[in-house]
Amino acid sequence: MSRIGEVHRVTKETEVYVKVNLDEAGPIHVDTPYRFLNHIVETLLFYASFSGEVTVREIKPVDDHHVVEDVAICLGKAIADALEKSRNNIARYGWAIIPMDDACVLAAVDLGGRIFLEFNYRFKREKIGDVATENIHHFFYSFAQNLCATIHIHVISGINEHHVVEAACKALGISLGQATRIVERVVSTKGAVRM
Repeated sequence: MSRIGEVHRVTKETEVYVKVNLDEAGPIHVDTPYRFLNHIVETLLFYASFSGEVTVREIKPVDDHHVVEDVAICLGKAIADALEKSRNNIARYGWAIIPMDDACVLAAVDLGGRIFLEFNYRFKREKIGDVATENIHHFFYSFAQNLCATIHIHVISGINEHHVVEAACKALGISLGQATRIVERVVSTKGAVRM
């Protein structure tokens, strides 16, 4: 059984297509109008050991906000869709601490259906590459909301903000890979893992 999720979302601002396979590591194809967004989404999928496709057509170019938000929405929904095939047989929790040169980031995930994001980092610059740093936080928030997940991302240290974000995406990816893996028992004292 391959757990595959697919979302095609069209608004007056963007057209986004996302397909993910939770049980296959690679290939990964990401094509959005923003290079740094491509980088963080590819990193997230790679370290989760997923395969996937993310393509975006920007219908009404304004700035990076709409594309970043809509990619996060669709990615969260696609993973949630894929999880429906195994909702009560997933590990549910995942966590990782990733060092990347000066940066060290902890991420932890609960796929039990509660929506929450804690991202403790406050950026010092306005942009990383072609993405506004305020939209990095918004990416993680929109992703958690549409995946119906609790996500904690704690930056332990970091000077280079590219390294901080990349380490966060690596840690989150590894956490998702752990949390989505198939297990024998229901990881809940309620007897069900709910969306």
